[in-house]
Amino acid sequence: MIDKSLFLQVLGNSPLNRVLDFLIVFKDFDYSLTDISENANVAWSTLHLFWNDLERHHLVHQTRTVGKAKMYKLNNTNPVVKQLIKVHYLIAKEYADKKLRKIMV
Repeated sequence: MIDKSLFLQVLGNSPLNRVLDFLIVFKDFDYSLTDISENANVAWSTLHLFWNDLERHHLVHQTRTVGKAKMYKLNNTNPVVKQLIKVHYLIAKEYADKKLRKIMV
């Protein structure tokens, strides 16, 4: 089993957070809902409980269609998404800084 990311350790290992964590880490790429479900380790039915909210609030957007699959990614122009990415980065930075301080002592 892979350890939870720092983002999930700090903010909680909920399905929504797992999806956000996955989309933030791989924010340069687009994914089908099946890919998101599998890579975030969230059941398809659970993903659909909150996916429409993510779209409605413009946190994610459809980028293209590949065959029958709609592809999505984070909406990097959304101010909320920009702040989520900063929080993701700050959590990692804080952990790295703590580790570095321990090594330097």
